[in-house]
Amino acid sequence: MSSAPDALLDLLDLLDLEQIEQDIFRGTSRSAIVPRVFGGQVAAQALVAAGRTVPADRPAHSLHSYFLRAGDPGAPIVYSVDRIRDGRSFTTRRVVAVQHGQPIFHLSASFQTDEEGLEHQADMPSAPDPETLPTAAEMLPRYADRFSDPSVVDRLIEARAAVDLRYVDAPPFGTVGEPREPRSQVWFRTNGKLADDPLLHVCMATYVSDMTLLDSVLLAHGRGGWAVGDVVGASLDHAMWFHRPFRADEWLLYDQESPSASGGRGLGQARIYTQDGRLAITVIQEGVVRVPREG
Repeated sequence: MSSAPDALLDLLDLLDLEQIEQDIFRGTSRSAIVPRVFGGQVAAQALVAAGRTVPADRPAHSLHSYFLRAGDPGAPIVYSVDRIRDGRSFTTRRVVAVQHGQPIFHLSASFQTDEEGLEHQADMPSAPDPETLPTAAEMLPRYADRFSDPSVVDRLIEARAAVDLRYVDAPPFGTVGEPREPRSQVWFRTNGKLADDPLLHVCMATYVSDMTLLDSVLLAHGRGGWAVGDVVGASLDHAMWFHRPFRADEWLLYDQESPSASGGRGLGQARIYTQDGRLAITVIQEGVVRVPREG
C-alpha cells in the first residue's frame, strides 16, 4: 500500500498531463474502486488541460461538465481543448476527453481576471475540528463487515491515500438500513504540501469533490453505496463555482446535502469552506442512483 507522500506524488503526476500537440493533451489513469476511471480524475485532468491554454493571471471561476461514457482505466485519455473565447475579462474553454475514438467526458470552463466587486457569502455551518476526527485508515476498518468483498477496505484506503478525508458523522455504509437527514459533512486536505499554483489547488479540489457528493442521496434512504452493493450508479454531470482563493493542502469543509432524488437520479449540492470560514466553492452534481433488481 502506498504511503501518503508517495500517493500524493502519484496523484500530482496523474494531473501533470503530457502535451502532444497544440491544445491536445494526454493523461493516464489510476485504479479506482469500480472498474472505470474515477470521475473526479477525468474532471480534474480536463480542467488542467483547459487551464494550460489560459494566461496564469486568469484563475478558473467555474466549470460545467457531463460524464458521457465510462472511462477505461487501462487506456490513455486524450484531452482536446477548444479556445472558445478570449475576452478582456473572461476566457472560455471547451474540453472533450476521448478514449478509443469516442468522447467520454465534456467540460466547459471559464476563467476571469481578478476584479474588485460586491461581497457577501452564506455563513459557514458548525462542524467539529478536523483534527478531532478519525482518518480514513482509522475509520474504514470499523465497517469491514458491511462489505461483501473484504478487500474493499484496503482499496478504499489506497484510493484516498493522497487526500486526508475525514467524515464528521458516519458515512452511508456505516448506517445501512437507517435513513437519515440527507446531509453529510467531510473535512479534506491533501496529504502533503502543494506548490503555490492556483490552478493546481482548483484541480485538486475538483478531484476530491467527486468522492462524496452523492453520499447525502444515499443517507436519505439508508443505502450504503456502491461498495456495499445496495445501489448502482455513476456521475452524470458536475458543476463548480470557485468564489474565493483557497489552498487544497489546508483544511476545507465540504458541506453536502441532497434536495431531491427521482427517476433513478439523485442530486447533490454542496459548499466548500476554508477553515477560517470563507466560502470557497459551490458544487452541484447529479448522478444515476438505482436500486439493483432482484433475481
